[in-house]
Amino acid sequence: MAEASVVLIGKKPTMNYILAVVTLFHGGSSQVVVKAHGRSISRAVDVAEIVRHRFVPEAKVRDVRIDTEKIPGEDGKGAGVSRIEIVLAK
Repeated sequence: MAEASVVLIGKKPTMNYILAVVTLFHGGSSQVVVKAHGRSISRAVDVAEIVRHRFVPEAKVRDVRIDTEKIPGEDGKGAGVSRIEIVLAK
């Protein structure tokens, strides 16, 4: 199986990420992974759902992976940062 294209979600407007995912699908990718962590997780879910319902209706959610990454803090204690990966496939 070919390696999936990845879109990393940040703080830009949601439509920028939707356009990136749609462009990858129209460019021939059969699978796109939408990745985000922390406060960007809700934006990643929005991107995946808008792409599926409005722009690429044949796209399906193949897998959702969630995780918590331990980030070391200045005080020596670590903080947990949540991550999500949403695998969309045509």
